[in-house]
This record gives sequence, structure tokens and C-alpha cells, in this order.
Amino acid sequence: MPENKLYPPEGLRPPATLTLDLLREAQESGAILEAPVQRCDVGHTLHLSLGGVQGYIPREESVAPWISGADRDIAVLSRVGKPTCFTVTALEADEKGAPVALLSRRAAQEQAVDYFLEHLEPGSVLTGRVTRLEGFGAFVDIGCGIVAMLPIENISVSRISHPRERFQPGQKILAAVWSLDREARRITLTHRELLGTWMDNASRFRPGETVRGVVRTVKEYGSFIELTPNLSGLADAKERLAPGDGVSVYIKSIRPERMKVKLQVIERLPPAPPDPIHYQITDGKLERWTYSPPNYEKAPVETVFTAPAP
Repeated sequence: MPENKLYPPEGLRPPATLTLDLLREAQESGAILEAPVQRCDVGHTLHLSLGGVQGYIPREESVAPWISGADRDIAVLSRVGKPTCFTVTALEADEKGAPVALLSRRAAQEQAVDYFLEHLEPGSVLTGRVTRLEGFGAFVDIGCGIVAMLPIENISVSRISHPRERFQPGQKILAAVWSLDREARRITLTHRELLGTWMDNASRFRPGETVRGVVRTVKEYGSFIELTPNLSGLADAKERLAPGDGVSVYIKSIRPERMKVKLQVIERLPPAPPDPIHYQITDGKLERWTYSPPNYEKAPVETVFTAPAP
């Protein structure tokens, strides 16, 4: 199973009915709970409704201390309306005698990141939740709001111009740890290795079939057409094609020894929603991943996951 089951991403924690008794138990045990933030007041205190108990996360307890500056303010403001994890630090009564819970998201995040940095290694498979997309990559919550970077070049073998061509904010994905910087408390991810090797993907197709593809790159000599995120083929040049176009393609040949798929574009197709992500690897830990077929004529195309020096 993915390594972060103890500390799932915010929004993916199993639902629980919050009661005063449950909050008391969580205070004693240090357990992490989750609930949506109702509002953020002018002092950047987050307000939550916890089964009839009013909860507060003070500004200084809203975000882990390694996030600073403008990023810290954005991280606090952006919690409104979203599931947010926390520990219970105190249970008190307001001026009317009603119970009030003082909460800490920071403590939950420090628990999670300490666990990740102790137990994760390059190659460890995680469940993540996409939080933001930028041209250079995707930000992914790997647990309790701990955000790791998934660089665009690690998303798939088939090149894309922007991560939104693969993901959307809030989407649940799988990823593997690419690198860890324990001193900076930073984790970088990769995704393409989980989508299968060249042969895993090529085995889904046969010469003589006509299938749907997406134009990714247009050159003078032809167009590279994506059949799956980890498999593209080359089609002869055809006028008026542009990156992102949907097309139907006839598969002329599949040659594993050269890692080549030869295609012929039949026609452009109207836009269609992306297919669900098809993962070949869903758990465990990767040591080495070889994309190229065993009989590939050139040097193997592979990834080696190396543990960082102690």
C-alpha cells in the first residue's frame, strides 16, 4: 500500500463524526482529525465547526514553520472551504460555558513530515492530491498538507507543455519519491514510472488498428502523437495540426527493437475529456525502472532510485 496511509492528504482522510468525546480522546492521544474551515477572520485565525463544538486554529498554528513570507499568508487564507487536518491542543469553555476547541494544523504537519523524512526513500510510492498547477510542475499534498513538487518532466514520458494537460486541482494521484532533502525538509516526486514501460503501453495496441491520439509536437518531418501518457508515435507531416489536437490515427507498425510506433493521421477529432490515469504500479518501492524493451537496440532507458547519503 502507499507509504502515507497514516498521514493521508487533506481531503482523503476517512470521514469521522466529530463529537466532544472524540475531541477529548484526540487531545489525550495526539490523534489527527480533519474538518473543513468555515472562515478566516481578520487576525488570520481559522474557524471550524466540529459537531457542535467551535474550533479555532490560531494563525501561528495554521502552517508549519518552514513556510514563510507571502507563501505563509496564502497557505492560511486558502484553507477556507477546504478540509484541514489538526490536532486538539486544548478544550475550554467560552463566556457562555459552551465548549471551545483550540487546534493546531502545524502540529499535525510536523508529525507527518517527521514520519515521512524518517520512513520514505527514493522510489517509495505515495498517494497524493494535486493542490496547484504551474508551468514548471504540479504541487502535490502527500499528507496533512505537506506539499511536494512534481516537476513537469517527471509527469510522463510523453512531453506536455503544461501540467494541466494531465491533472486538475483536487485530483487524487499516485506518485513516487524522486528525491529527499532532509535538511531542507523538501520532497520531490516523480509520476511517469508508475504509468508503465514502453512494452506495457505498446501491448495495448496492434498494427492495423485505428485509435484516438493527441498531437504533442509538430515538426517539419511529421507529428508526434501521444497514444498514452507513456507512449507516442510518429506520423507523417499533415497540414493544419497543432499541439493539443485530438486525432484518429492508423497504426502502421510497432517496432520494440527501435522503440518506434509508426502512425498515419486519419482526421482531426472534436475535443474529448482525458482518459482516467492508468497506473501499472500502485504501491511498494521502486529500485530500478527500465522504460525501454529488453531487445532495444540502444542503451537502456531507465531510472535508478538511490537513497540519499545519511
